Amino acid sequence: MYTGQRYKALDMAKWTRYETFVFFAIIIGWVAAYYFLGLEWLKIPWTPLALIGTAVAFVIGFQNNSAYGRIWEARKIWGGIVNTSRTFGMQIQDMVTGEYAESMVTKNELFEEIRTLTHRHIAWMTALRHAMRAVKPWETTFSHRTNQEWDLRPPEREIDLQEDLQPYLSDKDLSYLSDKGNKQTAILYLQSHHLRALKEKGLIWEFSFLELEGILQELFTLQGKSERIKNFPYPRQFATLNHYFMWLFVLLLPLSLVPQFAEIGSEIVDKHPLLGDVFIWLSIPFYVIVAWIFHTMERIGRTGENPFEGTSNDVPISTIARGIEIDLRQNLGESAEAIPEQFPVVYHVQF
Repeated sequence: MYTGQRYKALDMAKWTRYETFVFFAIIIGWVAAYYFLGLEWLKIPWTPLALIGTAVAFVIGFQNNSAYGRIWEARKIWGGIVNTSRTFGMQIQDMVTGEYAESMVTKNELFEEIRTLTHRHIAWMTALRHAMRAVKPWETTFSHRTNQEWDLRPPEREIDLQEDLQPYLSDKDLSYLSDKGNKQTAILYLQSHHLRALKEKGLIWEFSFLELEGILQELFTLQGKSERIKNFPYPRQFATLNHYFMWLFVLLLPLSLVPQFAEIGSEIVDKHPLLGDVFIWLSIPFYVIVAWIFHTMERIGRTGENPFEGTSNDVPISTIARGIEIDLRQNLGESAEAIPEQFPVVYHVQF
C-alpha cells in the first residue's frame, strides 16, 4: 500500500507517462492533419461523443467502486486476522496450564507447547500470505512497464515458501506439509490435532479446548474469505469492455474537439489574426488532460481489482503478518535478536 504524500502527483505522472506520450502523439497527428491538409470535413458532432463519454464514465465509476470494494473487503479480512491472532496468542498462554494434568508438568514443558502453537500460527500466516501472492493468469498489474521499472517486489517473490516456513515448524510438521496443496489449511489441521492432544493430557480444560477450536474455526473462515477474493477475479467482461470503451472514446475525441477549436479560431481570426490562426493547436493540452483523466481513472480501477497481487496499491498483507508475528513473539518473551524486523518500505510502498 502506498504511504507517501509529498510525491503522489509526481509519481502519478511518472506512472502514466508512456500513455501520456501516446495521447500527445494522437492529438498532434490530428491537429497537424487539420491544419496542414485541410481536413475540416472529417468531424463528428458532440452529441454522440458526449453519450459515449457519459457511458464510459459510468462504467469506469462502476469498476472503481467494485475494485475499491474488493480492496476494502480484503483489508477487513486481514484486520480480522490481526484481532483473531492476538486473541489466539493470549488464550493459549493462559489456557495451556498444568492445572488439570494427570502428571507433573514443568514450566519449560508448558512454554514449549505454547511456543510451538504460537510459531505454528505464524507459519499459517506465512503460508497464507504466500498463497495470496501466487501469480494468477488474470493478474497483469505487476507486469506493467512502470512496475517493472521500479522493481516493486513483495517479500514473497524473494524467498521460497519452504524456506520461509522452516524457522517456525518442526521437521515433522514440514514433512506433513510436503505433499499438501493447501498448506495453510494443513497447518490449521495440525493446530487442531495439537490442541486435542493437549486436552487428552489434561493440559487444556474442556471448555478452553472448545474456545480455542472456535478460534481455529474463525481462522478458517477468514482464510476462506481471503482465498475467495484471490481466486475469483473481477469479471473480465466488465474489465475488458471498459478498457476498450475507454480507448474508443479517447480515439474518437479528436474528431469533435479539434474541429471545435478550429471553428473558434475561424471566428476570432478577423480581430486576432495570429491567435485565430493557431487557436486549433490549443486543443492539444485540453485533449491530453481529458484523455489522461479517463485513462488514469480506468487504470486505477484495473490496479485495484486484485488486492493481493503485491503492487503499490494492494493490501500490505506481508507487513500485517510480520506485525502480528512481532506482537506474538514479543509477548511470548522472546529476545529482540530472535524476532525479525518489519519488512522495509520501498519507494513509500509497504507490502
